[in-house]
Amino acid sequence: MDKIWLENYPAGVPETIDPDHFASLVDILEQSIEKYGEKTAFVNMDSEMSFKELGLKTRDFAAYLHSTGLKKGDAVAVMMPNLLQYPVALFGILRAGMTVVNVNPLYTPRELKHQLVDSQAKALVILENFAQTYEKIKAEAPLDLVVTTQIGDQLPLLKRSLVNFVVKYIKRMVPSHNLKGTVSFNQALAKGTMADYKRPEVTGDDIAFLQYTGGTTGVAKGAMLSHRNMVANLEQVSSVITPIMNDGEETIITALPLYHIFALTANCLTFIKHGGKNVLITNPRDMPNFVKELNKYPFSMISGVNTLFNGLLNTKGFKDVNFSNLKIALGGGMAVQRAVADEWERVTKSRLLEGYGLTECSPVVTVNPYDIEHYTGSIGLPVPSTDMRIVDPETREEVALGEPGELEVKGPQVMVGYLNRPDATAESIKDGWFATGDMATVDERGYFKIVDRKKDMILVSGFNVYPNEIEDVLADHPKILESAAIGVPHESSGEAVKVFIVAKDKSLTEREVIDFSRENLTGYKVPKLVEFRDELPKSNVGKIIRRELRDEEDEA
Repeated sequence: MDKIWLENYPAGVPETIDPDHFASLVDILEQSIEKYGEKTAFVNMDSEMSFKELGLKTRDFAAYLHSTGLKKGDAVAVMMPNLLQYPVALFGILRAGMTVVNVNPLYTPRELKHQLVDSQAKALVILENFAQTYEKIKAEAPLDLVVTTQIGDQLPLLKRSLVNFVVKYIKRMVPSHNLKGTVSFNQALAKGTMADYKRPEVTGDDIAFLQYTGGTTGVAKGAMLSHRNMVANLEQVSSVITPIMNDGEETIITALPLYHIFALTANCLTFIKHGGKNVLITNPRDMPNFVKELNKYPFSMISGVNTLFNGLLNTKGFKDVNFSNLKIALGGGMAVQRAVADEWERVTKSRLLEGYGLTECSPVVTVNPYDIEHYTGSIGLPVPSTDMRIVDPETREEVALGEPGELEVKGPQVMVGYLNRPDATAESIKDGWFATGDMATVDERGYFKIVDRKKDMILVSGFNVYPNEIEDVLADHPKILESAAIGVPHESSGEAVKVFIVAKDKSLTEREVIDFSRENLTGYKVPKLVEFRDELPKSNVGKIIRRELRDEEDEA
């Protein structure tokens, strides 16, 4: 496919980027520390950390890691929510020349064991609230070093003591555990100040992150993302936002967890590069307090998933937030629904830009242009230096323009491969093309649209039914908050559509849902079954997990 999207790039966005512009993420961090020293890099719980402070603390943490005998290239796992400790640990590990293994704090012992063993992690930095999880599998996943931290550890002394006391003894959020031989995060930093730091040579080929996929089929796989992969994606993102962003002046709301590749790249790393102030939201599910945080900062960028934006729009007080500085609201991780995008535009007077990415692509692949007038219903245009094509899933031949097929991606942001899984790597990457597993279309302007995941597609009497379309329609119903559609076995049609509904208004009936669907969908797409739920299963970033619903149906 010719790069038909290039002619629709906004002014100032280049066709290509230089993935070797920086030798590594360490170079980017060090240059930003020098350039933006006294400016605020991160804010959490009303406490700020400047770029200069970030530089000193990450240097100390890197020196401490070296002093323990860990070597360049060793894998170090980090397991905590959005706290000031996170970027300190993250960049300290990178400055030590080691590899970051991001871990979801809500993992079960089984999931944590798999990730630690598979990644061959030598160390773990873990919030004390989750230490019990590691304690249960420590014999099966032994480590050379465990660093524990408490929620308030990087806050000023009095606030630190108060927060840690309340969390542990009043709210009882720290389950009892008995991990021996651990080091506290602040002790590690103190020891690091006394240790020598020798900057290792870090090249683009070194692995920066082992970022584990969601494991929707089989066990989770570790995507090896090199420094060159990450630098390339930062250059690609920068090229798209630079025309409307001012270095050293932007404030970014980071509600998605930094251990997720979306927030890691789009929020943390991108705005370290551009000198932005990252406001870290530790618990975005507490929507009332989240809105209070939004009122404190005149923010210019916010990222999230559809459920997060929908939740904000349905939270008291959100409509009164000051949006006058908002330049970019970026949606990803799951499909942005038109009803949510339209309401977001009405309330904030800004557009909700949908993008698309994958863990294996560092992650950004496409994004809607910053100058669109309204929500497009697409995932936008490929970022610079990215090739994309739509192919027949069986033959791998390109399909005609406008026809659905599997989306494939080629570019400098595509991962090195899956750790210790050459067969899975070879299956996913052929001749440089990464098979995403997503069904998509592209129009004559080069705008791509995700139809659905291959495995989520429902086959009704030989017709393909895509859950996204059904959920998008149901989002327009005034009594529906959230929905999820799956296929269930059916005697005559092979499969039938079943929808799970979280209602805003409890008076909503099954008949209303079906009648509304019939008004907006062709017959074979109309749900045959409706089940009401108080909540839907979601991933760590709030993405609805249809797989769990399918598993429940299979068991039933």
